[in-house]
Amino acid sequence: MMRSTGLALLLVLAVSGCAERSGSGPRPDAPVVLETFEVGPAVVVRSLAIEPARRSLWVGTSSGVLEVDLPTSKVRRTFTRKDALANEYVFAIRIDDRGDKWFGTNAGGVSRLRGEQWKTLFPMHGLADYWVYAFAQQGRYLWIGTWAGASRLDLESLKFTNYVKELVNEWVYGLAVDARSRVWFGTEGGVSMLDGTNWRHWTHADGIGAPNRKNLSASQNTGLGTRSRHDLSTLVDGRESYNPNYVFAVHVAQDGAIWAGTWGGGVARFDGQRWHNLTSEEGLAGNIVYCIAQDAAGVLWFGTNRGLSRYDGRYWTNYSRETGLAGDDVYAVTVADSGDVWAGTLGAVTHFGAKRPDGSEKKQ
Repeated sequence: MMRSTGLALLLVLAVSGCAERSGSGPRPDAPVVLETFEVGPAVVVRSLAIEPARRSLWVGTSSGVLEVDLPTSKVRRTFTRKDALANEYVFAIRIDDRGDKWFGTNAGGVSRLRGEQWKTLFPMHGLADYWVYAFAQQGRYLWIGTWAGASRLDLESLKFTNYVKELVNEWVYGLAVDARSRVWFGTEGGVSMLDGTNWRHWTHADGIGAPNRKNLSASQNTGLGTRSRHDLSTLVDGRESYNPNYVFAVHVAQDGAIWAGTWGGGVARFDGQRWHNLTSEEGLAGNIVYCIAQDAAGVLWFGTNRGLSRYDGRYWTNYSRETGLAGDDVYAVTVADSGDVWAGTLGAVTHFGAKRPDGSEKKQ
């Protein structure tokens, strides 16, 4: 057992609730808020991952990594730089096919936890950049999204191949691999796809992101065309802004469609021919979409700047702070095989699940 630090995680019972669109009455199959795990009022939850073999929830925050025991909702271990984590600010977590845990950090490169042993990879080892924001596995390769392109890591040899000029934009926030082994990249300048040999690219001009019907201000908080580091705020003068080329997340759905979460343009679905956009006008909670997940039943979950959305293809169920969600900016979401869902916000992780027939809460 590794030494834990003092980062607290308190269990607080929360009320349940939701808002419905595109249908009559509440959906009987929609999960409810079961509980909230607090991580500190100034701590941001940026990444989440389920490890079924250990029955663990891994939580990446701005202050370190937590391993939470799912049956008891208690912290097993906490990791910071004192435990060999490269940097406490963890934007991405990936558990590979071997069970190795990979952590993408803000300015600290990539850290791997194998058993009880840590290994950190920096640009000096071949990694494209110190700022790491996404992972996806493609067989023996681990793809890594950074602020200076995408790295493909051979998991056998730990050798890197980097791609920068091939991408529509080098600032990579989202990664996904489809059933045809094509790799999809969400960037600050649109979406790129590598089919093994050829590249394709799509931008707002190609249909990604809905029009700016609310006349929101454009944000200049972007690295497009520069090497200047920038923060990840989506506000301009304290208000919501619009930058639809900026794609925070990409997801390959069970039906093969590609979903892209945009900055201000809602979520875009690519059917192989064209992009279709869904926004708050259709029922999405907010038009800035930070993260996407899908459960075993095919239901999609979107973390937005105005709450969490559940979409079953017809009905929208939205969760907000007013109805039990810990915060309205949802930066991370993950789904267990059981159908339970966890959403990461400022200060906490909110756990959603089903209720028993008698109305009591059903724990994982």
